[in-house]
Amino acid sequence: MQVIKTAIPDVLILEPQVFGDERGFFFESFNQKKFEQLTGVSTQFVQDNHSKSAANVLRGLHYQIAQPQGKLVRVVAGEVFDVAVDLRKHSKTFGQWVGAILSSDNKRQMWVPEGFAHGFLVLKDNTEFLYKTTDYYAPQHERCIRWDDPEIGIEWPIASLAAHVAPQLSAKDQLGVSLANAEVFA
Repeated sequence: MQVIKTAIPDVLILEPQVFGDERGFFFESFNQKKFEQLTGVSTQFVQDNHSKSAANVLRGLHYQIAQPQGKLVRVVAGEVFDVAVDLRKHSKTFGQWVGAILSSDNKRQMWVPEGFAHGFLVLKDNTEFLYKTTDYYAPQHERCIRWDDPEIGIEWPIASLAAHVAPQLSAKDQLGVSLANAEVFA
């Protein structure tokens, strides 16, 4: 496994070593010992989530203000543009974002630590997305920041979608607040 640093040092891209031949492929998608050695992050994952989405669906930007979740995310079918936004008020990168293409082809994973909002734009139909989380889902603590907040300025690859229209959002995500009005981490 190779670790690729991003513009926000705490957010990492993990690229597994894939063994393939005419029969298919094999790779180790998670190994606790290697994860800790390569990232310097000692954590325990307590919940796995799996979502399936159509192209042009945007999920996020989600976080839990209490019981914050670190997330190790990957795509097993399809492709997304995955984003992490730093919500740690005293961080040098507060309010900044990083994004990466995660796909079933590149098999990359993104480590999104606690203290970050997370979201993704689905780029291909029938995309399946997996999350390993460091704490349990707590709906009473869940918060959402607007996907298009100009203060954050995420450069979503909407033009790459065939429809070239605004993404599909859940009712919950349509109620997202601006970063200026969001609860953030001290």
